[in-house]
Amino acid sequence: MTTTLTRGQPTRTPVRRWPAVVAAALAATVAVMPGFAVGALAPAIEADLHVSRTAVGLVISAFYAATAVGSPIAKRVAARLPTPAVFAVAAVVACAVMLAVSQADDLATMTAVLVVGGLTNGLVQPAAGRLIAARVPEHRRALAAGAIGAALGAATLVPGLLVALVLPGYGWRTAMLIAGLIALVPVALTPLTGVPRAAGPAGAGQVATRRGINGVLVLWASAAALSATGNNAVATYFIQLGTRSGLPATVTGNLLSLSALLAVAVRLGAGALTDRAPHRNPAVITMMMLTGGLGLMLIAIGTPVTFVFGSALAFSAGWGWTGLLLATTLRLVARKAENAGHTVQIGIYTGATVAPYAFAGLAGAYGFTGAALIAATAAFAGAAAMTAGALLARRIE
Repeated sequence: MTTTLTRGQPTRTPVRRWPAVVAAALAATVAVMPGFAVGALAPAIEADLHVSRTAVGLVISAFYAATAVGSPIAKRVAARLPTPAVFAVAAVVACAVMLAVSQADDLATMTAVLVVGGLTNGLVQPAAGRLIAARVPEHRRALAAGAIGAALGAATLVPGLLVALVLPGYGWRTAMLIAGLIALVPVALTPLTGVPRAAGPAGAGQVATRRGINGVLVLWASAAALSATGNNAVATYFIQLGTRSGLPATVTGNLLSLSALLAVAVRLGAGALTDRAPHRNPAVITMMMLTGGLGLMLIAIGTPVTFVFGSALAFSAGWGWTGLLLATTLRLVARKAENAGHTVQIGIYTGATVAPYAFAGLAGAYGFTGAALIAATAAFAGAAAMTAGALLARRIE
């Protein structure tokens, strides 16, 4: 099914749109949580299973790779299934994946179940694009997309709390088990996310030729991939980076949770503010990517103070652009809303695929300082790609 809309006109289902957006955001949060949970618990997993940091990084990369590689198929599936079914399946599978990981005794089993979770995670963003296009007026879409994008920040909240509160006394398996049970919570809310069969006449909102639009989408997906590479590496190895900077593991776990809350607040705040001038979204996204790169440079210094400030910038600005990019892409491909979620998703998860394994390898070769500086360079390159896409979009409008 293809969802269509009329630019600038209210949708036909304005009532109860925010409960639907919140339900979708919660489902998106738990769907991506397996990757972050394994990352947060990685030191304990490595010690228990007697495996290397690089090996665990490869396992985490498998989750994100499944999302990126399976995204084209997931886009088609999500366009045909009812949106409540999509979000429910994603949450239930995430629960099953984390429960299975909690019982795994080898990396092969862990990798196999994470691949399954990554494939179903790929259903979420295209379905979210459909939901926003059909049920949220254009002047509120950046806020709604910010709520969906906040899932990437919120997904680190629970693992951070588990590291601080559960891991020291009960071990990583119990922590992962609890994370899996938490993933079931959004299932009861997914019936709120229904989308009508049609939300407006086809053809409205086309801003340029297909060829020009595809060029913009490629550049923006590349920008998302580059920026996400650096920031996902920090999110995945946050505990290790914090402890190497001189912070205790429990303090670092609490800081991870606080950073996740900051990331959620920034996404919502940025969405609400940019809804007033949506044409400026590309410039705002570019500045966020640049600021995230600056945060990564501060983390590279490796002191407790610079780590705290750097992680705040990396999580708030460096991750804060995801919802804005979804809203911006929705304006460009209004006739096929699921393509907006697909573009953002394939970019973010391509970067997330590269990040864990590459960062682990770079840290082994150049130390955490060198790896963080390379991650910052990737974020700056992402900002350049975002600017190039925005200039092309302006030319073809």
